[in-house]
Amino acid sequence: MNKIPFGPTYEEMLHPNKIEASVRNRALHAKNDELDPINLFNINWRNDEGEINKIVLPKALTGVDCNIVVLLGKYFPSGSHKVGPAYSTLIEGCVDGTILPGKHTILGPSTGNFGIGVAYICNLMKYDSIVIMPDNMSKERYDRIQRYGAKLDLTPGTESDVILTLERTFELKKIPNYRALAQFELMPNYRFHRHVTGHSAIESIQGIGNGRIACFTSAPGSAGTLAAGDAIKQVFPEAKIVAIEPYECSTLMNGGRGQHRIEGIGDKMCTLIHNILNTDFVCLVKDDDAVRGLKIIHDGKHVLNEIGISDAQFETMRDLFGVSGVCNILGAIKMAKYLKLGDQDNVVTIATDGFDRYPSVLENLETRYLETVDFVQKRWFNDIFMKANGEDIVDYRPAVQKEKLFHQKELDWLKFGYSQTYLDAMRHPAFWEAEYHKVMKYDEQIQKMRDKK
Repeated sequence: MNKIPFGPTYEEMLHPNKIEASVRNRALHAKNDELDPINLFNINWRNDEGEINKIVLPKALTGVDCNIVVLLGKYFPSGSHKVGPAYSTLIEGCVDGTILPGKHTILGPSTGNFGIGVAYICNLMKYDSIVIMPDNMSKERYDRIQRYGAKLDLTPGTESDVILTLERTFELKKIPNYRALAQFELMPNYRFHRHVTGHSAIESIQGIGNGRIACFTSAPGSAGTLAAGDAIKQVFPEAKIVAIEPYECSTLMNGGRGQHRIEGIGDKMCTLIHNILNTDFVCLVKDDDAVRGLKIIHDGKHVLNEIGISDAQFETMRDLFGVSGVCNILGAIKMAKYLKLGDQDNVVTIATDGFDRYPSVLENLETRYLETVDFVQKRWFNDIFMKANGEDIVDYRPAVQKEKLFHQKELDWLKFGYSQTYLDAMRHPAFWEAEYHKVMKYDEQIQKMRDKK
């Protein structure tokens, strides 16, 4: 088979064994040639054997009795699971006929990983692309976006100033031949994570503890990953879905304030695609705890050896996480203590990417501290991991708290042209079920378009 098919369906991204065998084999063999378009068929959470890419963290690291299971995004094409929503949004536009090859330039508003995903997918699917992002993100992110052939349009500020990227996108998409893959507002992001990430999370805990998910934690950037919680609650109604925010810039809890260092999260908004109905708790993590925690996991071999982490375990873990992944892990530890979870309980969380896009962040850490030697890291480890507690956690199940989030969403999105009627529809489960069930429609249409090629 010589031609390259149109791209995977949602169901094939969840279960790549359903991809035609010859295509699947080609895709697996193309992993080392990342710009081969057949890598579209490697957009999934699985390894070559079809198992979920995950790690169960050593309890010596987490200091809690329960199992903390981390899904690993670094094994996706382009190095982050954000490539999944980027592809899903582009392919739905292709199916709907609103995005046409050779005619439209793609806009990708982002703080990094989604922009990398947009640049990568547009390279594979032969679209010109522009990534709109703040001008104070990590150097590695800009380098990779440009390596994939996208142009950069930088707005002032950091993660906390992402609203400026939305305003710039809103301005640019008025140009007739520009189309925005707007991750913060378009539902393909929700559909990808609910269907693909959610069911992968459910599968990831098979054979671990009691085989159920007690808690799922994820820091919202676009809040796409939180949609996995909607799938999890369908299977495990008792599961608690937790949004993790940076302490220095908590929007859901405190309406947005300050700046922070956790790239990819805490974008000072309640995103349009965030299903507030299924958010049970909001938990705050201090940004420097996430950065210093990454330093310990990546460079603190001797410190971790002392607490019982073997050399082999250290080498396995050290490149698996970025700053936001460590943030999610710290949130998982805090929730395990808050919920008083036992040794048969499972908490699932996500590492969006790996260490490869954060060396400059650790270089910056070295300039901010006089010493980062072993005895300093040992103190950090105790303060960050062992002393993590149930502080800065708020229960968002009461109606008054839900109303607070709905009000925040209105403040953020009415100004971008969304109607009050549309926002009010999001207050009802039927809205989210209808959006999710479009997965089947799009899968049928993708398959039909593929058959025509």
